[in-house]
Amino acid sequence: MAHLSIRIDLTPSGRLGPGKILLMEKIAEHGSISAAGRAMGMSYRRAWELVSELNASFQEPLVVAQTGGRSGGGAALTPIGQAVVSRYREIEKVASKASESLLRAVQASAQKKA
Repeated sequence: MAHLSIRIDLTPSGRLGPGKILLMEKIAEHGSISAAGRAMGMSYRRAWELVSELNASFQEPLVVAQTGGRSGGGAALTPIGQAVVSRYREIEKVASKASESLLRAVQASAQKKA
């Protein structure tokens, strides 16, 4: 079945889409930017770049990191980060429900006849 992929173009700059949202969810799950990146098959550097882009795109950081030490470092979503993930997932649900019949029609047109 066809499905929507939502990307939000933020003004004046920045983008928010399924990859960055999944990265934030993995950070929340693993408590670490590097572990979240590994879980997604992404390099540590790329994960950090995406977190930097996210934080620069909003008035407040979405992800905060603590430097290592005896107990190690870590990362977590801020309250606004949690809210952004929740709102994005809600947008996906609403858009998918609203376009369900149209997506079925598009999918039916895409299927090859045997």
